Amino acid sequence: MSDPTPSRTSSRKGRLYGAAAAIGVALLVGGGIVARNADHTEQAEFARANALPTVNVMHPKPAEAGAIRLPGMLEPDNEAAIHARASGYVARRLVDIGDHVRAGQVLAVLDAPEVEQQLAQAQADLRTAEANRGLAQTTAVRWDALRAKDAVSQQETDEKSGRLAAATALASSARANVERLRATLGFTRVVAPFAGRVTSRNAEIGALVNAGNGVASPLFTIADDRRLRLRVRVPQALSGQLTRGVVASLTVPEYPGESFDAALVRTAGAVDRASGTVLAEFEVNNTGQRLKPGGYAEVAIPMAAGTAVTLPASALIVTPKGTMVGLVDSEGRVTMRPVVIGRDDGASVQIASGLTPQARVIATPPEALAQGDQVRIVRNRGKGAADAQD
Repeated sequence: MSDPTPSRTSSRKGRLYGAAAAIGVALLVGGGIVARNADHTEQAEFARANALPTVNVMHPKPAEAGAIRLPGMLEPDNEAAIHARASGYVARRLVDIGDHVRAGQVLAVLDAPEVEQQLAQAQADLRTAEANRGLAQTTAVRWDALRAKDAVSQQETDEKSGRLAAATALASSARANVERLRATLGFTRVVAPFAGRVTSRNAEIGALVNAGNGVASPLFTIADDRRLRLRVRVPQALSGQLTRGVVASLTVPEYPGESFDAALVRTAGAVDRASGTVLAEFEVNNTGQRLKPGGYAEVAIPMAAGTAVTLPASALIVTPKGTMVGLVDSEGRVTMRPVVIGRDDGASVQIASGLTPQARVIATPPEALAQGDQVRIVRNRGKGAADAQD
């Protein structure tokens, strides 16, 4: 009879080998799953990082002392719109646009026949009133003499004196009316109130003009252009550097490359609520009359550097709420910061307020950048840029 011990031993070894093989297979499968999960996690993190907008950051540069350039308007030192003071027809026009006139010079002559007729009637009324006054005075004197002899009553004497006073008042009124019409007739000669240049002319020969019509166009406009006023609106942040007597330079399109001096004479002393600027007025000597009233000018006003910084124009973000820049903190979070532009040099701008040289500014912000956005900072090899590790 055979021994069963070897067969049992062989069976036990087979079961052990099977268990070991199963465990090995399980380990291989589990390791693959873990490896795939780790790979998926890395891919998700990489995808999230790549989904963030990448930006370059830079530090603003401190601005150098120089001049701020602002637009300005040239206006005459004195300007007057000449309207007709008498109604009538334009009989003669003696000047035209561009002509220089002196104070009191006749610009046009009006034909006012109605005023002449009214004056003739008023003079006749004056003569009648003076005649009545003379008669009343003679009667009053006679009655005073009769009253002294007690030939008439006091009541009758007082009546004659009253008639004299009334006749005197009527004569004075008639004389005033004559003087008024004479003055009105004098207004048919339209004269220049001061020396200057004729800048507009609406008087046409034969045209009817009506006195006192404020909505009508003026017959002439006279401007004293020997001295001009230059009006400039300065940002509030820079208005503190405006001092009376500072000399600015201005340029105009018709004289490229040539500049003219302008001295600051006054400021409004208040900030305009709509624009946030202070109105400054400069005086320009224009004895050569090369500059034109009403013209545009670019004004360079000397300013100290102060706390101003410069940025490339590409860093600016123009929104309905104003001009802003995007700042990035150490965690890549965006903050929208409003700024005030002091000077625009085209490729670069001077920021008058709102930034410091330590600020981390997005050099070229994405169009959809908004407050609180998360961004990824990359190294920028451009000039003036901050390292991504700053």
